[in-house]
Amino acid sequence: MFSWFEKRVNPYPDSPAAQPPKGFFPFVWSATAGMRPLIAGMIVLTASIGAFEALLFSMLGSVVDWLSHASPSTLWQQEREKLLLLFAILMTSPLLVALQAMCKYQGLFGNFPMRLRWNYHRHLLGQSMHFYQDEFSGRVSAKVMQTALAVRDTVMIVCDILVFVVIYFITMTAVVGSFDLVLLLPFLGWLVLYIATLAFFVPRLGKAASRQADARSLMAGRITDAYTNISTIKLFSHAQREAGFAKSAMQEFMLTVHGQMRLVSGFEVINHLTSMLLIASTAGVSLWLWTQGNVGIGAVAAATAMALRLNGISHWIMWEMSSLFEHIGTVQDGINTLARPVAINDQSGAQPLNVTHGEVRFENVGFAYGGERKVIDQLTLTIRPGEKIGLVGRSGAGKSTIVNLLLRFYDVEQGRILIDGQDIRTVTQDSLRAQVGMVTQDTSLLHRSVRDNLLYGRPDAGDEEMVSAAQRAEAHDFIQSLSDPKQRTGYDAHVGERGVKLSGGQRQRIAIARVMLKDAPILLLDEATSALDSEVEAAIQGSLYRLMEGKTVVAIAHRLSTIAAMDRLVVLDQGHIVEQGTHNQLLAQKGLYARLWAHQSGGFLGEEAGEDESTVAT
Repeated sequence: MFSWFEKRVNPYPDSPAAQPPKGFFPFVWSATAGMRPLIAGMIVLTASIGAFEALLFSMLGSVVDWLSHASPSTLWQQEREKLLLLFAILMTSPLLVALQAMCKYQGLFGNFPMRLRWNYHRHLLGQSMHFYQDEFSGRVSAKVMQTALAVRDTVMIVCDILVFVVIYFITMTAVVGSFDLVLLLPFLGWLVLYIATLAFFVPRLGKAASRQADARSLMAGRITDAYTNISTIKLFSHAQREAGFAKSAMQEFMLTVHGQMRLVSGFEVINHLTSMLLIASTAGVSLWLWTQGNVGIGAVAAATAMALRLNGISHWIMWEMSSLFEHIGTVQDGINTLARPVAINDQSGAQPLNVTHGEVRFENVGFAYGGERKVIDQLTLTIRPGEKIGLVGRSGAGKSTIVNLLLRFYDVEQGRILIDGQDIRTVTQDSLRAQVGMVTQDTSLLHRSVRDNLLYGRPDAGDEEMVSAAQRAEAHDFIQSLSDPKQRTGYDAHVGERGVKLSGGQRQRIAIARVMLKDAPILLLDEATSALDSEVEAAIQGSLYRLMEGKTVVAIAHRLSTIAAMDRLVVLDQGHIVEQGTHNQLLAQKGLYARLWAHQSGGFLGEEAGEDESTVAT
């Protein structure tokens, strides 16, 4: 039975993850997709349990009345049928509770948030690079985890607890009214006071919870950011500075906690006062009606017991309503991140990119990162199939931006980019990037095994192909010497977060091996050998040249000697192409490239004296 209920919800649906709606109610409603039949079943069972519990007091009141009118020797003979019916009714309640628990805990409690995490995570994986540049990674992951739980708890409170309370109160009112309508007055008076209390405190608690959720995610983001950049923190001896940076976020969080707890304390005191007034007034009215002969002893016992039960329920409702608005605040905070539209989308009907030759063409391309100053301005460039070009220019000239546009990390704001005549905006992003291999200066590895990182280039590759790529990248020898704290060695050793356990040169060689294994027809090299020492660079230079054979290559390097042998060098300045040609041709022109070459220090590209460096990031 447990397994049957656990399989009613698929926590990992195969259907594409849709962008969540921005409104609160549409957001929560969309989150219940795939689980609504089970939620409806839980609501019906919860309502039945609530009605049963209220009717139970009426039954017990009847028992008291039977005891007051019958002697011990005659009770069974006089009330046998009613006692058997009461026993049968009592025995059905465990079945209702069991079914409700199966729906709630086996079917929904674990599957509900996991399904949301799965969908939110897939949606966020499709977000643009710009999205992640504006967010803490720790903050984003906290939103995924917190919002999934908050949505589940919001639905549970509304569909389970509030349904129980409403049905219980309606049934209880009917039972008390059947004794004498005057007995309803204490309950109705308490209800008015209780609703007024909720109306005052709960919205304020909701606003406090929303502020707290935002402060919590900021605190988590700052702490995670410190751990992610621990090497930089230690390099500059800023552990205390980072502790202070996190402390300021913690202090902001504690301010929200203190404000929330003040409201909770006030709510607790007033709620207890109204509960005591309910018990006293119910006992007083029921006793007065009994003295008047309007109700029996059973009604006095049942009404007083219901008042006592409401005392407990009111505290329960208070905490659940406070939790509800805390969850609502967390959900609303999460909506701001999770419901943000994806900036870079595949067009409807987008087809896979078909690379037959590898020609890349930029036609009148303009791009400004959404600002006014254009980083790329009316750039037109054709890279012939199999041609190897080097992009040259000072910082801010637009070199890396060209690479980002070609990978469609950003969409061009003017013009278009074509590969073998296909506009890259009309093909699927996955197929575009599958046809492009790239090695960057800042190599980031996954916190997994060396094998997993290498096979990221081509997951279906065999061990022999993987090892061959590592050997060509001069990485095989050092990989065999690796080990980790769990005694995993060689290709099974884990490299740490972002590859922190490896040197920069080792990370770079694994990245090069990964691209070699991918063997894509278009190759991008952005400072591909910058982290390598001269000896290792010289050792793998031949492998890189073999890797470039038959491919269309775009290379960026500040060390001009590494790209001087390219078929063509394209010199950029402030987003424009100012010179093109081979190394010798450009030196003969005595233009910008010749001046950059002359100003190199130690083989690296330096800034020209007297010229301002562009501050635009590339």
